[in-house]
Amino acid sequence: MTERESRLCDADGLACLLDAMARRVGEGRRAGVPLRLIGVRTRGVPIAQRLAERLRPLVGGGVPVGAVDITLYRDDIGRSDRWPVLRGTEIAFQVDGAEIVLVDDVLFTGRTVRAALNAICDLGRPDCIRLAVLVDRGHREIPVQPDVVGLIVPTEQRERVRVRIGPVDPVDEIIKVAEG
Repeated sequence: MTERESRLCDADGLACLLDAMARRVGEGRRAGVPLRLIGVRTRGVPIAQRLAERLRPLVGGGVPVGAVDITLYRDDIGRSDRWPVLRGTEIAFQVDGAEIVLVDDVLFTGRTVRAALNAICDLGRPDCIRLAVLVDRGHREIPVQPDVVGLIVPTEQRERVRVRIGPVDPVDEIIKVAEG
């Protein structure tokens, strides 16, 4: 089976999407509540870090960034022949009473978000949790709706959307992959 890739966004376009997302996060902020970003490993973390950089001038200071590993919260754990690789949750701030913006690269079925919510809520009780995703490709299996979206990409079930972003990847881009 062969794959066909089509580029949806290059590095400059990705930077523009992140600028717009940061503005929407800043505009939707709750007054008097500490703002924190938590990226879903792997690519949600550098996206959250880039959003935090862009938020600094908008909110008048630094926005702490954490990373959540959802591996042990997945509903398909144990269904694979491979042993899951744990990358660790790194959240060096209190989630209690904070406004958490959960950040991920691609929203698909909603199962990753459900797992991340469970992981975060095991650490405390946030004031609220909002969802920011770089790409929403549809096909929900769980009722999850993002609050901030960079790009909406209608896809067929067999298609994939891949976000490539440094330092995880050598290039910044968003591509759609069709099998066939």
